[in-house]
Amino acid sequence: MVHNLPSTPHSKALRLCAVAALGFVIATLAGCASTPPPDGALNQAQAQLQAARDAGAADYAPVDLDYAQARFQQAQAAMASRKYEVAASLAEESRADSELARAKARLGAARAQNQAKSQENARMRVEMIDNHANDTVPIPGNVQETESVLPEPTSQGIPPAGGQTQPLRDDNQGGQ
Repeated sequence: MVHNLPSTPHSKALRLCAVAALGFVIATLAGCASTPPPDGALNQAQAQLQAARDAGAADYAPVDLDYAQARFQQAQAAMASRKYEVAASLAEESRADSELARAKARLGAARAQNQAKSQENARMRVEMIDNHANDTVPIPGNVQETESVLPEPTSQGIPPAGGQTQPLRDDNQGGQ
């Protein structure tokens, strides 16, 4: 059996407040359950992307740089669509790809610098050999290119015993 109680203005207001409170609780819980926007992750990804570009990734690691840029653009699109979890994941992938591109760029730049130094050393070796080809004194056969040949010391006799040396004679002092 159902009892229909007459509704009073007071009971209507009470029901309205209960429905409003329930709606507020549901809205609050829905707000807490959602993922916050990954602004920090996007900022980090963008900073790493710029660092990779600055390191020369466009020259030394273009594929990895392209992956990083594509992931960053996808993260921005997900952010605009309020798909924050997807945006955070894509931003992290972009950051990792950017770090890889930066590392490869630094390695490529170091290799290029080493190659340039090697070429300069080879050029200097050829120049040194060419300079020795015009020498009037031949280089002895037992001397390698990297060794220096010192002139033989001129000996005016055996030094005195006990390590004592004699003073040098100065011919400019009036014949002493």
